[in-house]
This record gives sequence, structure tokens and C-alpha cells, in this order.
Amino acid sequence: MARLFLVGACAVTLTLAAAPASAKEIVVHMKNQGAAGAMVFEPAFVKAQPGDTVRFLPSDPSHNAETIPTMLPPGVAPSKGQMNKEFVLPVKAPGLYGIKCMPHYSMGMVALVQVGNGPSANLAAARAAKLPPFAAKRMTPMLTQAK
Repeated sequence: MARLFLVGACAVTLTLAAAPASAKEIVVHMKNQGAAGAMVFEPAFVKAQPGDTVRFLPSDPSHNAETIPTMLPPGVAPSKGQMNKEFVLPVKAPGLYGIKCMPHYSMGMVALVQVGNGPSANLAAARAAKLPPFAAKRMTPMLTQAK
């Protein structure tokens, strides 16, 4: 019986040692006014690792968060949050995830999530994505930071 317990304890120890590091949760606020001006995500550029979760929280009313279909890693389906509700983006695939607030997209309310340490397989596609002028103006510096 003692031998069986020892074998079981070793198996549990090996399982715990092989488990990946805890996934991280990153919070992004949707705001009417922030450090970068009106209608912003804060922070607008975040780095995450596969398995992390990015939570977009409406700090002010009249916002949503949704992915930009032309700015997603290969194989990742677009997703859309509801107005004035939290949007949870579980990031599994490495690459760049473009995010927009649909009501304020033309006002430049965009964010970028880089998953993994790069190089991102979809960096060229993300840079080539057509965005409204003010959204493109805000997205360009984020894409410069991305790998």
C-alpha cells in the first residue's frame, strides 16, 4: 500500500512539474476619453502569450470590442462583443489580433494584441489591412511596435 501511494505521489509531482505556467489575464478599458484622446482602448497595444485572456471592459457607455477580420492570425475566426458588455478574447494562436469598437471605428478606436514573441505570421497582412483614415493613423504606431 505504501508503495502504491509513493507511485501516485510521484505521478502527481511529475504532472505538476510538466504543467505550463499559469495563463495571464490582461484588462483593456474602452473609454470615451483617455491619454491618447477621444474614443480609445487603454492600453491600445498589449502583448500576450498563447493561452492568455484579454478582457475588454466598457469603462464608459456606447462601446463594444470586436476583431478586425483582416487582422487575425491564420485560422482564427472573427468574434464580436455586444454593446456595453465585456468582451473576452482568449488568445490561442500566435500572431496579431486587430480590435475595433464598431460605433467609433471611424474615430480611430482600435487596439492591437500581439500574441507570442514574434515574428507574427500575419504582420504583413495586418500592415496591409484597409482601415478608416483615423483608425489607420492610430494603428500604424502599434504595428511598428509589433513583431
